[in-house]
Order: sequence, then C-alpha cells, then structure tokens
Amino acid sequence: MSTEIDCNKIDPAKAAILLKALSNEKRLQILCNLLKGELCVNALEKMVGLSQSALSQHLAKLRASKLVTTRRDAQTIYYKVGEHSVLDLMACLQNIFSKEDLSLSSVELEERAAE
Repeated sequence: MSTEIDCNKIDPAKAAILLKALSNEKRLQILCNLLKGELCVNALEKMVGLSQSALSQHLAKLRASKLVTTRRDAQTIYYKVGEHSVLDLMACLQNIFSKEDLSLSSVELEERAAE
C-alpha cells in the first residue's frame, strides 16, 4: 500500500500537542465514550472509572488540544467531541488497533516502540 504524504503540510508542533493529548489510555477511553454523544462529567466519571478530580485533569488536556468542547447548563458541564478530525483520528486508531484483528501483541508493539 503506497500513500503519498507531504510532510511539509504537517505542523509538527500542533501534531505533537495533539498526539501528547492522545497518549493516555484514560483520555482515549473518554474520547471513545464521547463519540457516542454528549455526556456530563458525572456520566463520564462512571464510564471511565476515575475520580472527578482526575477526570477533570484529563478533560482539561483534551479541551486544551481542542479534542473536546463544553457546554454549560446551570451547574452541569457537558462534553462532546470537538473538531471533526477527532472522528478521523479515532477511526484510524480503530483500523490499526482493532481488538478483533490486532496482528501484533502489546509486547511486540512495545518492543517496536523501543527500537
């Protein structure tokens, strides 16, 4: 499979910020849950299994990276997927790391990353 990629069109600083935000398992879980639709902090807290304090820190990083946006309704803050590119990113991750068809074990992936 040959795909031409023009690396001159990639802003390395922005890409690094985005990838850093995605580099945490809990933040990926948050995004996966938000792909289903808008959720309040209490619902996310139960789904992801984090304390409200820890969840807030992860959500702040996702907000800073524009991966999620917020809406306030009285005392409740609702989160949803931010930019449309999040859908593309998550689809790409699904294609690479699908649980049904993961060709490399996690040990093999770690070994490759260490090279």
